[in-house]
Amino acid sequence: MCTLEKRGKIFFLTLTGDGADEHRLNPTLIASIRSTLSEVKSQSTRGTVLITVAEGKFFSNGFDLAWAKSASGGSPSEAVNLLRHMVRLFKDVVADLISLPMPTIAAVTGHAAAAGLLLAMSHDYVMMRRDRGFLYMSEVDMGMTLADYFTAMIRSKVAKPDARRDVLLRGVKVKADEAVVKGLIDSAHDSVEKVVEAAVRLGEELSKRKWDGEVYAEIRKALYPELIGVLGLTTKPLVKGRL
Repeated sequence: MCTLEKRGKIFFLTLTGDGADEHRLNPTLIASIRSTLSEVKSQSTRGTVLITVAEGKFFSNGFDLAWAKSASGGSPSEAVNLLRHMVRLFKDVVADLISLPMPTIAAVTGHAAAAGLLLAMSHDYVMMRRDRGFLYMSEVDMGMTLADYFTAMIRSKVAKPDARRDVLLRGVKVKADEAVVKGLIDSAHDSVEKVVEAAVRLGEELSKRKWDGEVYAEIRKALYPELIGVLGLTTKPLVKGRL
């Protein structure tokens, strides 16, 4: 599950628990994240910022395959259907983040794999601890193809072809310093505390700009035309500010 806290102008969305479930994305957690993001959006004002963090050694280890197997009643085909259901549900989380009317920061305090990596990349800024954790797109190792919005995200956010190849076609587990070089994240920090502190510093800097959230969201969407097309989002013309 997740919780929401507001300190000044900064919202903190926290994936809670000791991480025994690795913050795997199942329908319950996905619904909790979406509900929390809806609450954040409803309280958005000029200068608000979202920081997403997670408790335990995992940021998120992707979709909850164990849930799909247990809920399938032992039917392999039904387990596949339930996985596809989670893929469809999670698409809305990505759309919510891409259209959220404020800057967003992921403080990756542990491993982020598969859909967990996509969750982090759905934020405007990604910061990561270097003392533990890696980024990993596991699908090629697991013999699974990728949803269209996964590959659209990678193409939209990762500029270097060799980085995209290593993540998607080699299944490389990328640690923080290498992730900075590859352009997967913005910065690497020495501990959980340091990465959260860095996220808060950035959040406070961005908050001082007091941008119009609706304008911010429209500019963000316009940056990623392929991604918003796959997500089913649209842009709209806005004329605001001083003319």
